[in-house]
Amino acid sequence: MLGREYRISGRRASEIAASVERAVGSGELEPGQLLPPMRELAGDLGVNPNTVAAAYRTLRERGVIETSGRRGSRVRSRPASTARDSIRVDVPPGVRDLSQGNPDPALLPPLHDAFAAAVRRNAERPVLYGQDPVDPEFARLARAAFDADGVPGGPIAVTSGSLDAIERVLAAHLKPGDAVAVEDPGWSSLLDLVPALGLTAVPVGLDDKGPLPGEVERALRGGARALVITDRAQNPTGAAVSVARAQELRGVLMMFPGVLLIEDDHGHAIVDLPVRPLGGATDHWVFVRSVAKAYGPDLRLAMMTGDAVTVDRVVGRQRLGPGWVSRLVQRAVVELWEAGAVDVRAVSREYGRRRDALIRALEERGVEAHGRSGLNVWVPVADETGVVARLLHSGWAVAPGARFRMAAPPGVRLTVAAMAPADVGPLADAVAAAAGPPSGGRRHG
Repeated sequence: MLGREYRISGRRASEIAASVERAVGSGELEPGQLLPPMRELAGDLGVNPNTVAAAYRTLRERGVIETSGRRGSRVRSRPASTARDSIRVDVPPGVRDLSQGNPDPALLPPLHDAFAAAVRRNAERPVLYGQDPVDPEFARLARAAFDADGVPGGPIAVTSGSLDAIERVLAAHLKPGDAVAVEDPGWSSLLDLVPALGLTAVPVGLDDKGPLPGEVERALRGGARALVITDRAQNPTGAAVSVARAQELRGVLMMFPGVLLIEDDHGHAIVDLPVRPLGGATDHWVFVRSVAKAYGPDLRLAMMTGDAVTVDRVVGRQRLGPGWVSRLVQRAVVELWEAGAVDVRAVSREYGRRRDALIRALEERGVEAHGRSGLNVWVPVADETGVVARLLHSGWAVAPGARFRMAAPPGVRLTVAAMAPADVGPLADAVAAAAGPPSGGRRHG
């Protein structure tokens, strides 16, 4: 039965689900451990049994627990490795898929010339063991771009994507059981990664202008040792940190100099909103940029800078594992940069046109929607599962908000990259019909 050392808390379904998920991530609820029967827990918490039932349903959808009829609900045997991306809908033939979060292939640059040039360069100067893990020209261009955007000075490292960088940075500073403040709703892969590392995720609410300073301060005062922030094109809400919000967040962070700050510039090269870096407000920090959204997900490359101690730890540990990220790939990215293969303004304008058109159409139909930047539109809904099912029946597949939420209210994510102009009206009609009457204001955006 449920160990008496941990007491599930909460009044709303989202709060109860978050309480269980935090306990699973921290190890206070162990794999295979039974949860209280729904009516029993409802009595303990003083809530309606339907509220607990909704919380348990959310936990099942997220892969945290499993239910076996009269035998009750228990923590899954391997909850930390159950990817939130498995919470998806099967897309039958004829249904438009807006759930994947991929960029539009038509807006990605061709790679053959860049790789051909990189191969020729490698033939002239082969990369061998013992050489610098970062291509010198890559480091120069990456540093120049960071400087232009006001990112503080620091050494350059290269990782196999943003998530690889974040994992290495967290492992360089934290130990199992430590708490990490994360955006809620937030990137599903990060929400999987934190408990997989034995860390505890602490949700931080946000709006269209980024994480809420009061929520960040609450998490840090509560003992969170790290904070992960998305600067632009936040997944799934499209939030982007504004000038005023950046100033507020820096003020909060300066009160906690020992906190590890990780910034993920998710909108790099697909968003024309200026980035507002926070690095330097704490002693240890990193700023990460992936080339995935603008140049191609399969390049598996991200650049990172930060304080010297953190970058040195990451590079040192990387040397004992993969060693380095292919210099051939690094050189191909240099070729893409030097050739101006991505017209950032044109790409940003195109994604913005699609996103803004959908948001306007939804607002005209009385549906609240968010998407200040990037590829995604977030729609708060009252009945997430029902909306996903009704949209699928109408010919549209969207991502269930359960993939991205901890304590945040329900919602669905629509990726506009695969959306044509002619889709806007029919899609907005379908969402309005599926969502029903407006659900009122939300704090998350």
